[in-house]
Amino acid sequence: MSGKYDLVIVGGGISGASLLYTTAKFTDIDSIALVEKESEIAAINSDHTNNSQTLHFGDIETNYTLDKAEKVKEGAEILAGYLENHDPDREMHAKRSKMVLAVGDDEVDALESRYHDEGFGDLFPKLRAIGRDEIEELEPKVVEGRDPSLDLLALQTPDGYVVDYGATAKSLVDNATEEPNVDVFTSTEVTDVTKGYDGYTLTTTDGQFDCDATVVAAGSHSLQMAKELGYGQDKVLLPIAGSFFLADDFLNGKVYTLQMKKLPFAAVHGDADVHDPSITRFGPTAKLVPTLERGRLSTVGDFLDVFGLNVAAFLSYANILADRILLPYVLRNLVYDLPEVGRRAFLPHVQKVVPNAELDDIERATGYGGVRPQIVDTKKKSLDMGEAKIVGDDVIFNITPSPGASTSLKNAMRDTRTLMDFFDGEYEFDEDAFRADTIDNFPRADE
Repeated sequence: MSGKYDLVIVGGGISGASLLYTTAKFTDIDSIALVEKESEIAAINSDHTNNSQTLHFGDIETNYTLDKAEKVKEGAEILAGYLENHDPDREMHAKRSKMVLAVGDDEVDALESRYHDEGFGDLFPKLRAIGRDEIEELEPKVVEGRDPSLDLLALQTPDGYVVDYGATAKSLVDNATEEPNVDVFTSTEVTDVTKGYDGYTLTTTDGQFDCDATVVAAGSHSLQMAKELGYGQDKVLLPIAGSFFLADDFLNGKVYTLQMKKLPFAAVHGDADVHDPSITRFGPTAKLVPTLERGRLSTVGDFLDVFGLNVAAFLSYANILADRILLPYVLRNLVYDLPEVGRRAFLPHVQKVVPNAELDDIERATGYGGVRPQIVDTKKKSLDMGEAKIVGDDVIFNITPSPGASTSLKNAMRDTRTLMDFFDGEYEFDEDAFRADTIDNFPRADE
């Protein structure tokens, strides 16, 4: 298979699918192709077993600053609007209560300050501060068995969107391929990207693709491809694998705990599964792994390509892992994967949410979890939190750790604007129609 296209998108996860949908439905680009190395769309990190199924708004994620929450909020509302518009029967998502829980005087004071003084109550009109009695009404097992002398407070909202990102990605691709100018190629791995006089040539396991512009939305592999073209030389990746533990019927919705300061990874939370609310998932853990995909030793070489094995990369890793809070955290997380010992070590995290939980109530979720590529700046020798985007000559590389899935359509909107610049006004993007299809369908507090 080979072909000539105006735009080729590499990667069929939620990010690539979002861009395919946005460009296919709301621009007049003549020809678009998406190439995905797996046999199915959204088979890796977007699969519903490989992430916490959370649509992140920034309201209960206490590792978010107000500024970051403002940026993430719009992205989440765009995707929520798509789901409200295109999934009325809720086959791809569910909507439940969610809250962040504070236990004890110090945590309650911190959460009250966040809500009243830091502006989160103003930014999120549906967010409410609730006490023990209301917490118990919504989540009985969160209060049951807890010391009655401990002060409790939660910030709660009904906007607890639980999302099957794999199914959502497939929906986006299915809707995009309704357009006659769109082709999707699965089982097609990109092995080389070269810059030509007028565009790019992508060599794949299924032939060559020539295009005027390309967007690489291949998760951890995006930086690998960027480096092959000379971009992103001051960046490496810290691949973090997340794992989960399962329990039966503990929670009705989502319950987050307060973030430990200085940690870049989300605090442990409990989530009722999107397709089976009788299953509660606890996690994620965060384990450093030398691979770009969970459980695939074949990607160790890809990790080494991205890492570069140079002095700057080693010094950056050493500086990050030398942190007196981060290093013990990383070491503790290695324990959670050990048989029996890991379950015992993780139980206190579950009991922070459900006090009466016992060891026999939880089991490790075998086969669950993906890899989130945390970006490392080798000049600053520090982690760059959030998404990374490298924009080159008619090419975009997206590296999207959490909350990349939540902001996938917003990211697609931004990339589509950039693509219009690449094409020098040859095509147009109907952003008003995009917003009418997505964010305009998100239910507001006054509705």
